[in-house]
Amino acid sequence: MTKAAIIGAGIGGIAASIRLAVKGYSVTVFEANETFGGKMQEFWLGKYRFDAGPSLFTLPHLVDELFTLAGRNPADYFTYKRLDPITHYFWPDGSHVKAYADADKFAAEVHQQLQVPKEAVVEALAKSARLYKGTADTFLKKSLHRLDTYLSPDVLKALSCLSDLGLTTTMHQANAKQFSDKRFVQLLDRFATYNGSDPYQAPGTLNIIPHLEHNIGAFYPEGGIHAIAASLVKLAEELGVVFKYNEPVKQILTSGASISGIETSKGKYSASLVVSNMDIVPTYRKLLPNQKAPEQTLQQPRSSSALIFYWGIKQQFPALHVHNIFFSEDYKTEFEHIFKYKTISPDPTVYINITSKAAPQDAPADSENWFVMVNVPHNQGQDWERLTAGTRQAVLNKLSKMLGTSIEPLIELIEEEQVLDPLLIESKTSSFGGALYGSSSNNKMAAFLRHPNFSSKLKGLYFCGGSVHPGGGIPLCLLSAKIVGELAPAPQQAVKTPNHA
Repeated sequence: MTKAAIIGAGIGGIAASIRLAVKGYSVTVFEANETFGGKMQEFWLGKYRFDAGPSLFTLPHLVDELFTLAGRNPADYFTYKRLDPITHYFWPDGSHVKAYADADKFAAEVHQQLQVPKEAVVEALAKSARLYKGTADTFLKKSLHRLDTYLSPDVLKALSCLSDLGLTTTMHQANAKQFSDKRFVQLLDRFATYNGSDPYQAPGTLNIIPHLEHNIGAFYPEGGIHAIAASLVKLAEELGVVFKYNEPVKQILTSGASISGIETSKGKYSASLVVSNMDIVPTYRKLLPNQKAPEQTLQQPRSSSALIFYWGIKQQFPALHVHNIFFSEDYKTEFEHIFKYKTISPDPTVYINITSKAAPQDAPADSENWFVMVNVPHNQGQDWERLTAGTRQAVLNKLSKMLGTSIEPLIELIEEEQVLDPLLIESKTSSFGGALYGSSSNNKMAAFLRHPNFSSKLKGLYFCGGSVHPGGGIPLCLLSAKIVGELAPAPQQAVKTPNHA
């Protein structure tokens, strides 16, 4: 059988292994760490279970599709439930909104709590749906670097949406033009953080993101986010995929202008096709040291990173749900701190994910597992020890005030604690600078400046994962693997460089 090697057992690499195995390749996945999942790890602190990384699950059909592709019933491997409400939003002025799964109910809630017209909310979500449906087939599900993409009939759908895509305005400008209530604008602007970007710089195109959550839905996978990766690894192994853990790849081997295999810490392996699920920057800098790197792409501004506090809380808070957002007073200033000053705002927006709300076994009785996250800049040598200590105090101050409790009792409720900062994210996942999504989308050409899913220089080399097209997050990583699966030739064919634009 024709051999394929995949570098990295993150969600993109796992999905790519399944697609290539179904296609007829003999697939081996090489992972530097002791287990699979990449950022999608789980761990326990005492009696509290935590998902270490991603916490929001949307577009579950992209996971189901992999089982169906392999002739399996997805429900035999993996189940999930729709969340309602999706998120509970809190503002410093005391107002709050529950984002219900039903669009009309959500609109009614926004009208009741923020006095925003229901019809305007419904229309905003409908517009987000129209834009997504008009553009996804071209801009998310296909390579932007192949000529045949632009010859597809799907391009006509995308062209019909151009006037509403917001290419000439920022995300914030588009939202502020549509709504006068600053709180609801802040809620909509928040979706820029789904790919680590700044709504005051990113194009209005990102306003397609609310469609994923508010029209299709947000879901909770049984067993937590880590269960997504675990179920897919089980499927991959059933298809004959071999996973080699604790075996970091040292170099991608070439023969002339073609791929010949990889070299790991334990030896050399031949392969006519290699897929890197590693961040694109270290892929070139470390694994392809003798190849000319695409410097313009590698030097694109990085996305934000995260500072996460994992807290075992000895109390239950009925007002909180699975997903909760505590907004800052000045959103623009907060993003300036992240992207301009490369530091953390003294008044950060705080996200809390509590899986024990959906899965009580994740925490002891009368307790909750809090995944407390703040958006921060990627690592550029900042003093993270100092920033972490100051941000922890700022988070505690904010939560005690907005939850109506005094800070000392809140501190006493923390029974278990662990911290993840950009330095640790970088060291554990090889994400350059700890940036969660590779490059940011802070300019209107960002989508076209992401690295393609194939190499135009080396035959047989492909790329998937959050640092390449179409971007970061579980759904887009799965789509990157799908693009690779479609670009890869049938095993009996010679590996050829795709026709690219």
